[in-house]
Amino acid sequence: MVLIKSEEEIELIRESSLLVGKTLAEVAKLIKPGVTTNKLDKVAEEFIRDHDAIPGFKGYHGFPGTLCTSVNEVVVHGIPSDYVLKDGDIVSIDCGVKKNGYFGDSAFTFPVGEVKKEILMLMKRTLESLYKAIDVAIGGNRIGDIGFAIQEYVEGFGYSVVRDLVGHGLGKNLHEKPEVPNYGKRGYGKELRAGMVLAIEPMINLGVKDVYQKSDGWTIKTKDHLPSAHYEHNVVVRKDKADVLSTFDFIEEVTNFSILNITI
Repeated sequence: MVLIKSEEEIELIRESSLLVGKTLAEVAKLIKPGVTTNKLDKVAEEFIRDHDAIPGFKGYHGFPGTLCTSVNEVVVHGIPSDYVLKDGDIVSIDCGVKKNGYFGDSAFTFPVGEVKKEILMLMKRTLESLYKAIDVAIGGNRIGDIGFAIQEYVEGFGYSVVRDLVGHGLGKNLHEKPEVPNYGKRGYGKELRAGMVLAIEPMINLGVKDVYQKSDGWTIKTKDHLPSAHYEHNVVVRKDKADVLSTFDFIEEVTNFSILNITI
């Protein structure tokens, strides 16, 4: 069953979502060659707990970290470790928090040092596809419209859309219905209704769409080992224009850098 949220619930989700944005900004301050993903995870957990919230991912179905730290060809669910970030890496940081009984869940892919232009463009176009999806997350449209907006845009650049992982509803639970695929057909799927809260999260690969799971039971990697980018926002479906609950503004403030400003 898809849950329609009250305005009071939406504001609580907004509070959690904004805290995720602030947490990602704290992590962003540290991202550079020589830093371990364990270090990023430790800082994130401390920051979340210092703000009267709890990490949304830690312990979720046994996941060991506060963050998912997915480097280069890791699509999602990378486990924080002693891996040392290197110049030219990209790292997707997915973070969730639970505060006042409601979840926030957002992700951002960061460059580490000097990154190849073709990979920066993958990041930019993945983020652009997220905003194209948000543009159609309005009442009366369909889930398929969201997926179509992402798929049509990124496939136009020769990228591929991961099929095995999807966005989702969000609220008192980290993952609620409906599922929100990043591919689809216009006019198909569940109808979007005002008050739905969705986590829209394109996962886009430079190469093939195929992925596999490592033996740790979590880490998802591209089959051809080419890089993947991942961005995620929490949005409320409204009648005329989606209301974005999460933000990347805090990240841009601390890094003084916007992925969207990259030019060929």
